[in-house]
Amino acid sequence: MKALRSMSKQELEQFHAELCKQFEDAKGKGLKLDMSRGKPTPAQLDMGMPMMDVLTSESDMICENGMDCRNYGVLDGIAEARRLMGDMLDVPAENIILGGSASLTLMYDTVARSMLHGVNGSTPWCRLDKVKFLCPVPGYDRHFKITESFGIEMINIPMTESGPDMDLVEQYVNHDPAVKGIWCTPKYSNPQGISYSDETVRRFAALNPAAEDFRIYWDNAYCVHHLYEDDQDEILEILSECAACGHPNMVFEFASTSKISFAGSGISCVASSVENLNWFRKTMTVQMISHDKINQLRHARYFKDKAGILAQMKRHADLMRPKFEAVLSVFEEELSDLQIAEWTKPKGGYFISFEAMEGCAKAIVAKCKEAGVVLTDAGAPFPYGRDPKDSNIRIAPSYPTQDEMKAAAEVFVLCVKLCSAERLLRG
Repeated sequence: MKALRSMSKQELEQFHAELCKQFEDAKGKGLKLDMSRGKPTPAQLDMGMPMMDVLTSESDMICENGMDCRNYGVLDGIAEARRLMGDMLDVPAENIILGGSASLTLMYDTVARSMLHGVNGSTPWCRLDKVKFLCPVPGYDRHFKITESFGIEMINIPMTESGPDMDLVEQYVNHDPAVKGIWCTPKYSNPQGISYSDETVRRFAALNPAAEDFRIYWDNAYCVHHLYEDDQDEILEILSECAACGHPNMVFEFASTSKISFAGSGISCVASSVENLNWFRKTMTVQMISHDKINQLRHARYFKDKAGILAQMKRHADLMRPKFEAVLSVFEEELSDLQIAEWTKPKGGYFISFEAMEGCAKAIVAKCKEAGVVLTDAGAPFPYGRDPKDSNIRIAPSYPTQDEMKAAAEVFVLCVKLCSAERLLRG
């Protein structure tokens, strides 16, 4: 098919008229498909159900250090579960503190702790005139909601094929003491599926922050979420890289099993230096007695080690991969020749990032909703929900079935064509 921009006005008007008819037909199908969030499917959750049989009313609830998991105590989390999470992240267990079911809670608490108490003895952020965070974009909307909720100024950092624009990161971090942090999803990033290159990780570790309390918020949410067994991204381990550069305290790494075991009942962790973890403990001892140790024990006994986690994730990939490929196939067949969009082809994670013509994203999302396909709000992957180009759309293929996903992708590309044609006709 001819590229849209090379069509004459008459050709474009005819193309638009045909699309309008197809759109009315699509609305008549009564679709109700939700691709707004990266949720695991019931089939993925079913894979974790044998975990529920690991502990019964007859089970020994004593963890390896002799502690009764039904009782109070063990603020950091039980040793075998800390070792499991450390194994998953390639981090020693002594550098791990376990949280509850969501790493997002740990991230929020870390920012709140910094606001109220300061980082490792530094001035509490609430006493400062200005606090800034760097935000690689497009990125994870819930990261941005955390910093926005505390009134922290967010600065867009464009993503490249190897990670954030490190020239900009270094410029801000090394020269502006108001810059206190940066959000990072380093492996199979949300939403682009980009993994940080070795050079990018090393440049992060070599930063010389103007602020002593600057921290890298390293959300390693998709560290084991590969789609292909024979084509997987790997990234350098950030804690050891920072320590080698003389900056052992510069990173907080977060992870969870939310998309590995149960989305609402996983275990989470923060990995960091001993000094940073001691700072965490000071407020944690006031905040709680312990997290759910029975759930920690259940996870440790079920998965046992990283090999157990990877075996589970291979089964997840077998479900996820066909959905991603179905979407990408429709995009390739329907949009490549038109030259009106670009999209990522991730090797892992939960999302596909789609770049429409400038000024079209909101219109496409609205049209899709009208036809029964709900997408993440346009602009969500940017601070304050504002995409400067109004072009990025996050696609979440995980929850619908493969057939539903193909149907949703067909509606989506129809809306992309329709909105792009209307944009060109307006001039």
